[in-house]
Amino acid sequence: MGLLISLIVGLIAGALAGMFVRGRGFGIIGDTLVGLLGGFIGGVLFGLLGLSADNNIIGSIVVSFVGAVVLLFLVKAFVPRSTVTV
Repeated sequence: MGLLISLIVGLIAGALAGMFVRGRGFGIIGDTLVGLLGGFIGGVLFGLLGLSADNNIIGSIVVSFVGAVVLLFLVKAFVPRSTVTV
């Protein structure tokens, strides 16, 4: 998968995961980073289950979304909420 396609898949998956977990996204850079890290995590998790996206863009988005949701739930569980209110 090319770099541009990876960034687009990461952006879509990160935005969807941000809306799913937080109710809103993280901005274009944050969504892309969450989606790209989620793609890695999702690829590992799906690989352990013997599943793959098979170079299918919809499958790649699903794998990245699942990984991004797992990442965000882990961050929520282990990172204390900020006491600063804006």
